[in-house]
Amino acid sequence: MLTFKVLSALALVMAAKALPNAPALKPALPSKSPNYWFSFGDSYTQTGFDPTGVLPSVGNPLGNPPYPGWTSTGGENWVDYVATKYNKSVLLTYNYAYGGAVINETLVTPWQPGLKHLTDQVAQFLEGAGPKKGGEKWTGVNSLFSVFIGINDIGNSWYLEGDRDAFAEVLLDNYFQLVQKLYDTGGRSFLFVLVPPIDRSPMMAAYGPESQAGEKKVLAGFNSRLIKRVELFGKSNRGVKTYIYDSVAQYNEILDNPTKYGFKDALSYGPDPDEFWGNDYHPSSYAHKFFGERVAQVLSQTIF
Repeated sequence: MLTFKVLSALALVMAAKALPNAPALKPALPSKSPNYWFSFGDSYTQTGFDPTGVLPSVGNPLGNPPYPGWTSTGGENWVDYVATKYNKSVLLTYNYAYGGAVINETLVTPWQPGLKHLTDQVAQFLEGAGPKKGGEKWTGVNSLFSVFIGINDIGNSWYLEGDRDAFAEVLLDNYFQLVQKLYDTGGRSFLFVLVPPIDRSPMMAAYGPESQAGEKKVLAGFNSRLIKRVELFGKSNRGVKTYIYDSVAQYNEILDNPTKYGFKDALSYGPDPDEFWGNDYHPSSYAHKFFGERVAQVLSQTIF
């Protein structure tokens, strides 16, 4: 059965796409045994995990480096929160995400060489935990795969000449070729994260409204196509369950009403608890707490 979930900006109601006349889904019971989470992405997700270092365990679910890891603003991020707090079970978290990553560096030039992009991250998984060389006991039932990528692909290319919608299709072709490899290795539960409205970051605000509008348009085109690709992936692969975290809806929800969520405004950045942005391009740890809570709601019908 295919389960496809999208979190609405207006209501935290999950709708399961199931076969006609199928019974309503019931929340999965919490798991007594550890489950596995294989995470891929960029600086919004990175914790600095090294798959050759200390691996995740019941007492140390993120493995290395020491908690909360090397994150974009120094504090806990959404992966930290979900792995340690907002979950139903112990989540042994292999977080391959790497700051500055793009989907494929042959398509979008990264800001500097030597980074680990989605292609490299998936290769790391396939060379290590994928074939279970380290003694991992993950299965299609007890494992979650998440992909949160595209921020740098859009940020480094939205202003270039050419058909941006057509280029989004090229990016997503590469994206889902890699996701298919994860499925072929045994993955069955997939969480996809929409690219958040980075056009509203302080950095982009400094470039002015014309640049913000240009990036917003490209971002929206990418996300609409990503949703369609997730649906197609679910229909094309037996036994897949897909979930989407609508980061665009949540970011806008908070940035449109910052004081409601304890933030003083939508553009200030720094280390204080009342700032949504930790720096001019990355949300603060305090904002990530809300993201972690929302992801847990997206996964509320699962064992994770």
